[in-house]
Amino acid sequence: MSASSRRRFLQSSLALSATGFLPGAALGLEGRPAPSERVTVGLIGCGARGFANLEELLKLPDVQVVAVCDVDSLHYREYTTRKGRPLGTEPAKLAVEQHYAKAKESGSFSGCATTSDFRELCDRDDIDAILVATPDHWHALITLAALRSGKDVYCEKPVTHRFAEGQLIYREVAKQKAIFQTGSQQRSEKNFHRAVELVRNGLIGKLKRVEVGLPAGYPEPMGSTDAETPPEHLDYEFWTGPAPMLPYMRARNHRWWRGHSAYGGGNIMDWIGHHNDIAHWGAGFDGNGPLSVEAVGWTSPKGGDIYDCPVEYEIRCEYPGGIEWSIGSQNRAGTKWIGEEGWIWVNRGATEASDPWATGERKGTGPSPSLNQFITDSDLDPGPKKAYLSPGHHRNFIDGIKTRTACVAPSETAHRSITPGHLAFVAHQVGRKLKWDAENETIIDDQGAQDLLMATPYRGDWKLG
Repeated sequence: MSASSRRRFLQSSLALSATGFLPGAALGLEGRPAPSERVTVGLIGCGARGFANLEELLKLPDVQVVAVCDVDSLHYREYTTRKGRPLGTEPAKLAVEQHYAKAKESGSFSGCATTSDFRELCDRDDIDAILVATPDHWHALITLAALRSGKDVYCEKPVTHRFAEGQLIYREVAKQKAIFQTGSQQRSEKNFHRAVELVRNGLIGKLKRVEVGLPAGYPEPMGSTDAETPPEHLDYEFWTGPAPMLPYMRARNHRWWRGHSAYGGGNIMDWIGHHNDIAHWGAGFDGNGPLSVEAVGWTSPKGGDIYDCPVEYEIRCEYPGGIEWSIGSQNRAGTKWIGEEGWIWVNRGATEASDPWATGERKGTGPSPSLNQFITDSDLDPGPKKAYLSPGHHRNFIDGIKTRTACVAPSETAHRSITPGHLAFVAHQVGRKLKWDAENETIIDDQGAQDLLMATPYRGDWKLG
C-alpha cells in the first residue's frame, strides 16, 4: 500500500471509529490496531535523542516503527568503551524487535530494517512518516528529501542549521500539504500551556519585556581533541555530509558536535527552539519576529578553534509594541514575561508568578483569584484566548497524520522561533545591530549581512535542490 493510500485508509478508519462502526476485525491483538491501520515510521538518527523519540513512538499502539537509519552502527555516545546505553542502528533495531515481540504480533511484524543511507527510508512506499533526530547540519537535507517523497515529518529542534533552510522547509511543507511536527516538546507540556494562556489573556497586563534564559556554551573542549582515525563502526564521511570536512575528534563528534558552527549553533541554537519558542507562543509572535537584533557580550571558548560557538552571550531585541526582548545565558533559565501588572516565569516542571493583588501592581481593586491561584488551580479559566492543547508531542504528530490537522509545533512556527538566533550570529559576525523586516524575512539596508544570513555553504555535491 502506498503512503497516500495508507493515509486515506487511516483517515477513513478514524472516521469509522469516531462513529462507532469500526469493525472488531480491524483491531490487532490485545487492542492494538491491525497492521494496515497503523502509521508506519522510519527513524533517522539513532543517538541519544533518537532513542528518546523511539521510546515515545513504541508507546503508541497505532504506530509501527519499520526501519531505522544511522551512519554509526554501535556506539556509547561520548564514551570510548562500553558505558551507559548502547546507541546506533544495531541497538535501535534490537529495541524495536524486542518491543514488538513482547506485543505478541503473531507474525504480523517482519522485523526492523536498518540502513546507513537516509535516502533509502525516504524512497520506501511503505513508510508514512520520517522522524529526524540527527545533528543539526543534516536536518534540512533529510527533511526536504522526506517531504518531497510524500512523507510527513517530525524533526528535532532547531528545525534547521541555516536560516535559508528553514524557509525552504516551511514552504515545502505547504506545497506538499504535509504534516510536520518540530521536537519543541515543551508546547505539549501542561505548565507551559497554562503560562501561555495566562499571558495571552492579559493577566500580567500589557507586555513590556521578555527574558529568555538559555544555558551557557561549552567553555572548553568537552572530550579528547586528539585527531584520530574514525572508528570502523562510523562512516565519518557520511556523518560530515554537507559540513566542512574537519579532522575527526571526540570533542566534536557524538554529543559535543554542536560546539562548532560546522554542525550546530552551540547552546544558543540548541535551546532557543525551546524557551524562545514558548516566549513567542505566549506573546503572540508565532508568525512574526523582532524589529532589531543585536549580539551583546559574546565570549569565546578556550582551546583554539576546537569550538567556535559562544560561551556567554546575549541576544538583545526589540519586538513590535515596544517590547524589550533579551535571550541569553545571563537570564534565569526558562521564559519570563514581564507586564505592567505582574510577571510569569516558566521552565520545565516549574511555574512562578508575581502576586499583583498582594503587591498592589494590579491597577484598581481587582478581584480574586491571583496569578498564583491560576497556576495552582487548573480549573480556573484564564479567559477566552486559548492556546493549542496537545495531548502529547508524539501523540499529537500521529493524530495530525490521521486527521491531516496541523500539529502544535509546525515548521514555520519553529523557524520563526529560532530566527533571532540566526540573526544574532550574523550580527556578531558583522559587529553591528541588524534591523529586521519580519514580514518579508529580510535584513533592512544591509546587503552584506543579508548575504551572510542566506548562505548555505555545502560541501561537495550536497545541495538543497
